[in-house]
Amino acid sequence: MKKFLIKISFYIVGIVAVLLFLGTYADGNTDDNYRHYIGPSPSNMILGDSRGGQALVPDVLDEKFKGKTFNNFALNIGDSPYGQVYLEALKKKINTDTKDGIFILTVDPWCLSLDKSLENSKEDPDKNSPLADMNFFNMTPNYEYLLKHYSRSWFNIYREREEVGKSVTYLHKNGWMEVSVDVHPDSVSARAVKKIEGYTDLMKNQKVSSFRMKGFVDMIQYLKNKGSVYIVRIPAFGGMMKLEDQYAPDFSEKIQNIAKENGAKFFDFSKKPDDYIYTDGNHMYKESGKKFTAQIADSILLDNRRLK
Repeated sequence: MKKFLIKISFYIVGIVAVLLFLGTYADGNTDDNYRHYIGPSPSNMILGDSRGGQALVPDVLDEKFKGKTFNNFALNIGDSPYGQVYLEALKKKINTDTKDGIFILTVDPWCLSLDKSLENSKEDPDKNSPLADMNFFNMTPNYEYLLKHYSRSWFNIYREREEVGKSVTYLHKNGWMEVSVDVHPDSVSARAVKKIEGYTDLMKNQKVSSFRMKGFVDMIQYLKNKGSVYIVRIPAFGGMMKLEDQYAPDFSEKIQNIAKENGAKFFDFSKKPDDYIYTDGNHMYKESGKKFTAQIADSILLDNRRLK
């Protein structure tokens, strides 16, 4: 029996050693979220959903704001809609000593919406987000994340490491999601049709939510004590913007009022959808994202010349 237990112990130790080794290869190819949970703790941040995750490029902001390093902590409408779960995750992610940070909160009607049946629920609607059960957001490698939220074989982490080649959706260390797809007009149009169909179905059961708006305001209030807050409405292609205007015709007005009431600045780019190229009608193509990010930076610099 003793020999059997010793063998089992060696077997377990061996398995743990292999997992620890494989985890060191986790990178931007591992999945679309892993690198949002590794360090270091940022003092300048981008927040929101996948529209912000792809359109705001930290490297461009780093170049514009000398001496500042940005992190994109915008995930997707499923994992990071505005609410208490996202706010608590932010508190774990951010450098708590930050005093003069720049925070860009990206918005669209979808990340401030909720299923109508959940608006008055006693349970937090975001309790199933990976953000809700994570304790560590700045650990490298982050074994907590891999154990809780990487469901595939860990051997895939090694086989699919970025050294072999970047994936179509590649998450940079600074949190920017780089999507590399064909942007020929025919390809984009086909994806856009599917995207419009999906969001048309989504809006049947959703509404812009007071719960989400409260979470959004709470985040602004928290970040105001750590620096300057800028709210940005990112455009999508014309068809998507028409759908958003149908779904929430007074959305920009509501955001403008929130900005005024809470000491933030609102930059609304929703009226300029034709200025950019999109991958699927909803998300900005990476080259357009770099152009867009530079415009955001210039808008901030014009608004607050002390940052130059």
